[in-house]
Order: sequence, then structure tokens, then C-alpha cells
Amino acid sequence: MTATWRRRVLVVEDHALLRSLVADAFTQRGFEVTASPSAVEALRVLDHADPDLLVTDIDLGSRPNGVELATILRERAPQIAVLFLSNLSLEAAAAQARDTVAGASFVNKGAIASVDELVDAAEAVLTDRPVRHLTGADGAQGALLRLSTAQRETTRLLAEGLTNAEIARRRGVSVRAVEKSVERVFQALGLVGDDTTAPRVAAATLYTATYGNPRSGL
Repeated sequence: MTATWRRRVLVVEDHALLRSLVADAFTQRGFEVTASPSAVEALRVLDHADPDLLVTDIDLGSRPNGVELATILRERAPQIAVLFLSNLSLEAAAAQARDTVAGASFVNKGAIASVDELVDAAEAVLTDRPVRHLTGADGAQGALLRLSTAQRETTRLLAEGLTNAEIARRRGVSVRAVEKSVERVFQALGLVGDDTTAPRVAAATLYTATYGNPRSGL
């Protein structure tokens, strides 16, 4: 059975009123919200927050700034979606993060009419790219070869027969982070929405057929 979770957002904004408004808007949309006034505080609560999404001002009034914070978070958890807030133009804001935070989106604070628009933008960031429904071994194998390094490593550990808890211990992350990583692997391989297939077994079998049995080298 595929694990489910409540979406979590980490809001980092040094202006208290805006931080409160943004946090309330996300809460009303059903998110579990952790709000921090600085990057330092955000890093302190990161393990507890375990966010799916980071919403952060670029200029936090102190270092690390929002771009640096996002870079640190992405190194720890590459699956985190990122939405930057800024008073800069879209082009200027994007220039600050283009080479360090791939796939991030940007919202100009002065251009939004309400915080609801901000949450709408965040929803768009969280929406995964459409998953191609793969048919045949060749298509699935091609998808496996296109996985990111982190996703291939997750698939390798599945092929070793490890549980989510065991993978979490080996990688030094939370079980919930592993659940999300595994779900994204299933989506990328087209192994969701098919009641006739056990995604975990299918992913492990595909990895072994492509790369060989990972346990043989142990």
C-alpha cells in the first residue's frame, strides 16, 4: 500500500506580520506549517519540520540568506520544492538562484494581490511533472536510466530488500523522507495507479534486470 502524508511547508520570513499571514494561509489550505524568522532558526527546526516545500524570502536580513538556505536544504533533501519570495523583479531574483537551486519558482511580493495567490503558486510548485505511463520493459528501463542519482540509489536499496526504516537508518534521514523518495521513484517509473502490480517488487525487479543483483557484491 502506498504511504500517504500531510503536506508540510517551512515558511521562512523575517517580517513577523507577513510570516504570520503566509503561515495562516497555508494552514487553511490543509498544510502542516512550520514558520521561522531566519535561516538559522529554520535549520534548527528542519528535522522536526521535515518539509515537502520551502517558502522563503531571499533577503532574510542576515546570513544565510534564502538562496543559501535552499541550497543547504536541497543538499540534505533533494526532493524539497522551493518557492522564493522577493521584492526583486522575477529576472533579478532568478539570477540569484539559477545556478544553485534548480527548479525553484519565484514570487514578487509586490505583485501578489493576496496570500491566497502565494499558496496557489506553491501548489503549482508542488505539482509533479506529468508521469508518462510506460508500456513494456524498454520504456520502464529507459525511465530507470533517467532517474536522478539519489533516486537510483533508493531503487538499489529497494532491490537489496531493505524496508523504509532500514533505508532511513542507512541514509541517516527520516522514515517519512524515505517514503516520499520511494513514492517519487514509483511515479517516475510509472508504477502507480495499477492495482495488478506491487510497485516495490516491480522497481526492485527492474533494477536487478538492468544493473544486476545489488546483494551479489555484499
